[in-house]
Amino acid sequence: MPIDESLAFKPVRIALLTVSDTRTPEDDSSGDLLAARIEAAGHVLVAREISKDSKNEIAAHLHRWIDDPETDAVITTGGTGLTGRDVTPEALDQVADKAIPGFGELFRWLSYESIGTSTVQSRACAVLARGTYIFALPGSNGAVKDGWDKILVQQLDSRHRPCNFVELMPRLRER
Repeated sequence: MPIDESLAFKPVRIALLTVSDTRTPEDDSSGDLLAARIEAAGHVLVAREISKDSKNEIAAHLHRWIDDPETDAVITTGGTGLTGRDVTPEALDQVADKAIPGFGELFRWLSYESIGTSTVQSRACAVLARGTYIFALPGSNGAVKDGWDKILVQQLDSRHRPCNFVELMPRLRER
């Protein structure tokens, strides 16, 4: 889809959370990929943290960023698989006001090109929570690239047509 160059680009303020029991700031390659892509696209990385695979710990990070007026969106990487420790979607459920089902559906459809039927093991998802977008990507570098390069870079660009997530931001808290 096209970018309308006649429109002004509006940077999105994004918090980044890596969910992992084993990653550290020194070896968080998927977080590094996302951080670089966020900044290269012209957005502002307002926070970056690592959380253990704990539903309550993840939700605590999310609540803090949701309540921060300086955060427009949160992207998580990791914890979207099927094992017992993969609880990122459940943490999103704890904070969500509305699901954005098309995000996970599109992610799996696009991911099929890269990994075939293994994409059914992904529970990538997105929600809206008190006016803040939250996107949960798997923890692999390939999944991060697919999620950012094929979906988020466009939907978080205010110039993307025919529509994008950014243009909805002023109205997300309407009642």
